[in-house]
Amino acid sequence: MTPDRRGQLYMTATAVVFAAQDGISQHLASTYNVIMIVMIRYWFFAAFVVGISMRERGGLARVAQSAFPKVQALRGVLLALEICVMVGAFTLLGLVESHAVFVAYPLLVAALSGPVLGEYVGWRRWAAIGVGFMGVLFILRPGVGVFSPYALVPLASATMFALYALLTRFVARRDSAATSFFWTGTVGAVFMTCLGMWFWEPMSKTDWMWMAALCVTGAFGHWLMIKAYEAAEASSIQPLAFLQSLFAAGIGIMLFGEVLEWPVLVGAFLIVGAGLFTLYRARAQGRADQ
Repeated sequence: MTPDRRGQLYMTATAVVFAAQDGISQHLASTYNVIMIVMIRYWFFAAFVVGISMRERGGLARVAQSAFPKVQALRGVLLALEICVMVGAFTLLGLVESHAVFVAYPLLVAALSGPVLGEYVGWRRWAAIGVGFMGVLFILRPGVGVFSPYALVPLASATMFALYALLTRFVARRDSAATSFFWTGTVGAVFMTCLGMWFWEPMSKTDWMWMAALCVTGAFGHWLMIKAYEAAEASSIQPLAFLQSLFAAGIGIMLFGEVLEWPVLVGAFLIVGAGLFTLYRARAQGRADQ
């Protein structure tokens, strides 16, 4: 099996596991406070990150060293908040519509890469961004009687994740992936503990089992993602990340009784198509610059 093929299989498995995590998150967040759920999830995630970091060359002390500690801390807080917003969106809109809007984040990355990182964005990618946001409008349907302002919640989550991705690219200029991974888990855990300690509520034994499953799927999903990027170049496997939204939508329809309406389907098609094109153009630009 070629490295690219192995990486693609790992990324597909990552999408399945993260989609299952989203389904469990929706189940728990429909009963318990979102902030508490994310806090407990981060405790397990931080333990996983520290365990991985201790196995790196130089150990924990070396991995924790960053050339951009303030930006790394901001990344950690931003991702924790983004997860809270997205899980909140699951409870408001369900998995189908939330993910249909969230897949716009690659377009937001492309649109914001100029002002945030000073990168050049050509007219082709700007055209794709425009098409993608037409898809977002299809889903949001502003000016129509069925429009719900809740649809703006996953869009806010996508914007936050796009900023997180851009900051990750910024710190990658000098920090290793292991360093960024360490700061993401530990800062997020500290931040969510400070926030979530005020929202603690008792949980049933059955739901503690679901909470354990949520923590395990989170750690396992990140392990699979690490293996995917170890096996293949990011440009060859990144498009498969869109599968998470497809699998999550399937969970929403089959397990939560959600309905896939035609404007959501058309909008998601436009967004994913435009997102794949921006990834292709970014890859082509990268080859041209080499």
